[in-house]
Amino acid sequence: MAKFEMDELDRELLNIIQSAFPLELEPFRVLGERLGMDEVEILRRIQRLKGRVIRQISAIFDTRSLGYRSSLVAARVAPARIEEAARVFNEHPGVTHNYRRNHEFNLWFTLAVPPNSRIGLERTVELLGELAGVESIRMLPTLRLFKIGVELDVTGKKDVTRKSAKPAYSDRDRESQFAEPLAEDDRRLIRELQKDLPLVSRPFDSAASALGMETEQVLAGARKFLERKQMRRFAAVLHHREAGFRANAMGVWAVPADRVDEVGPKMASYAAVSHCYLRPTYEDWPYNIFTMVHGRTVKECEAVLGAIAEETGVREMRALYSTKEYKKTRVQYFTPDMDAWEEKYLPRVGLGA
Repeated sequence: MAKFEMDELDRELLNIIQSAFPLELEPFRVLGERLGMDEVEILRRIQRLKGRVIRQISAIFDTRSLGYRSSLVAARVAPARIEEAARVFNEHPGVTHNYRRNHEFNLWFTLAVPPNSRIGLERTVELLGELAGVESIRMLPTLRLFKIGVELDVTGKKDVTRKSAKPAYSDRDRESQFAEPLAEDDRRLIRELQKDLPLVSRPFDSAASALGMETEQVLAGARKFLERKQMRRFAAVLHHREAGFRANAMGVWAVPADRVDEVGPKMASYAAVSHCYLRPTYEDWPYNIFTMVHGRTVKECEAVLGAIAEETGVREMRALYSTKEYKKTRVQYFTPDMDAWEEKYLPRVGLGA
């Protein structure tokens, strides 16, 4: 197969739409005006990039703000069972990312359960461990969010150890979140906005048609979710490897408790760090701050981790690299799949009819 090539305008376009896609009636025309191209050319380029470099263009919601509960989970699995365990984890609709990593805890996945979950987050993790036959399974929920937001330089022109040019989405953004349950109209709109955007001149018309609304109402609703911090952004999600970022390191750091407030924001300030969290520690797990670093090579990841260590003075750390991707998708909010999975396993946890 011939190598997929991108020119400079492709890369500039990807840099823009992974940060924020225009919530406008004719968003491709708006992008074209920004890049000095017409709408037809923008659509042609995105159609060419779709499926190769662009995974999806849609709303990216904040799980907790929608009432969902979630956690990173680490599992230690016998090597002979790792493929089967990964399959079991992947069957849960709330498992969105699942990777093998170079550590004794060799399977790492993220899990979210809806507000109406009857089994609950903790028992779901235990149940998945039982079904997969793991040796050990451990919840590592977010205690504090310092940053979430991918900012990959697809052009390759910027220093890999640079700081972020814009503030990251963090716990500060959640302070004003709406605590009351979402109305059914909001849930219906979320179900539409999380779908992959059609590549047509007026892409939001299809959501409006499905909902029996005017397109401007759909856009106003999307902007409302942004204002409430329930939506982090409307943007493109890239296939990182196809975009040139073939290495990712989960840098885990043992930061003294009295330095967390100081060190967390410093680690989060690096553009190559897409996620930065404070998580719980255990007797055999001293690492409390997690930084996800993306690079074109392992050397680039190591450069970023080295810069972080140099700036913060934190030296006790591990770099966990993914060696196999089993699943990478988005949480599908307010869909029947979660209910169906729980219905299947309710008797197993003593909650069946």
